[in-house]
Amino acid sequence: MEIIQWVCDKIDDEIDDSIDYSKMAIECRDDYPALADAIIKIAEEEMKHMGILHAQVTAIIDAYRKANGEPPEAMQMLYKITHKKHIAHAAEARAYMSMYKE
Repeated sequence: MEIIQWVCDKIDDEIDDSIDYSKMAIECRDDYPALADAIIKIAEEEMKHMGILHAQVTAIIDAYRKANGEPPEAMQMLYKITHKKHIAHAAEARAYMSMYKE
């Protein structure tokens, strides 16, 4: 399903953006603390966007299951691989956000 691939790509984008914002917040927190606080809030929002998109992918897959039975093995394998990658990537983003708060 092309829509799942598109959403998964957007999940990657949201995580990447969160990492970029978190790194910038860390970089500027000593010289510009108010800006850094604003930037880290944006990083947190990006992770919320990721969660919203992930919930939608899960809902699409669940709807497919209800209507058609189990998705094709290739689709399930691709999603499992992509999901595992997202989990690791999101952990990296959360690590940067934690570094900011230390």
